[in-house]
Amino acid sequence: MESSRYIVKKLPAYRAIGLKWEGAYSEVAQLKEVINEMTLRIDELKNPLDRNTQLGLSYHLRPDGFVHYSLFEVNEFEEIPPGMVEFYVPELTYVTTHHDKGENIGQSYSDIGIWISKMNYIPYVDASKTYYDPLPIKHERYPRDRDLSDPHFEILIPIENVISKKK
Repeated sequence: MESSRYIVKKLPAYRAIGLKWEGAYSEVAQLKEVINEMTLRIDELKNPLDRNTQLGLSYHLRPDGFVHYSLFEVNEFEEIPPGMVEFYVPELTYVTTHHDKGENIGQSYSDIGIWISKMNYIPYVDASKTYYDPLPIKHERYPRDRDLSDPHFEILIPIENVISKKK
């Protein structure tokens, strides 16, 4: 089920290259530096598929923080520049929405979590990992020219249907 604010869609698997950051919530200021560094290093990628869309993939694998990848989508032949990592995202179904400038980011995530629950979806997780957040995996797509102090971006939360999960 969709609403004007939330859309459910399946996206194909993809490969991305960029920078990895892992830290506590208290160290999140460092993450902004990593994201900015990746924005500046885009030209080290020979053929990014969309140089105007930077990816932010967060995995809440720590009780005190999370792991974040700041990436650009690439083809299978792209070489990995020094200091960068490659990351593969499987085909997943997502609920998507937009976070607009001037909105509270925490509220945007709270609202999407409520909607996911109401629609009988559950957040997708890798069963081999332990997560520490009600929305354990958060993907974001940012325009490269965003305002870092008041960003706008697309939120993508991988989901599963509760009914299909029980089978």
